[in-house]
Amino acid sequence: MNLNDCQREMRSTFLGGFAGQLVSGVIWLVAATLATWLSPRVGMAALFFGSMGIFPLTQGVVRLMGRPGKVSPENGLWPLGSQVAFTVPLNFLLVGAATLYRENWFFPAAMVVVGTHYLPFITLYRMKMFGILAGLLVVAGAGLALYGPDAFSLGGWLTAGLLIVFAFLGRHLVLQEEQR
Repeated sequence: MNLNDCQREMRSTFLGGFAGQLVSGVIWLVAATLATWLSPRVGMAALFFGSMGIFPLTQGVVRLMGRPGKVSPENGLWPLGSQVAFTVPLNFLLVGAATLYRENWFFPAAMVVVGTHYLPFITLYRMKMFGILAGLLVVAGAGLALYGPDAFSLGGWLTAGLLIVFAFLGRHLVLQEEQR
């Protein structure tokens, strides 16, 4: 299987990352809601622990959509997806350090971590939209931390919106490709 075929299979199987981004966006939405109406710590816990369910929830959504949820054994990109996913919890150590310094940096730091984790998706799916999403999350996260208003949940709301919008964009692009 050549690289283009592997990427096409990844796009088709996971509908351009639709389910994973939608699940992630909903988790960020719940975290931002809890942080806004209950407390920042509850929102932090919701994002941290909710993120642990992204893979199984994504698999469930993918299968509900009638997609296989796994690529063929010949597809060498499958391990890359797993490796990329593990960068987020490992880098949450830095999110914790930033939050200890300034609590309002929790969501912006998490935005940078999640944004950078999307860079390999450009190759994984062969979709430039992941570069745009990565750039938006990293720039917005850094901008909110350094220049943003003193509003704890703003980064959570912004990220939820971006993830959900890009989920539907990826789905649209793949469905268009499959119709051709």
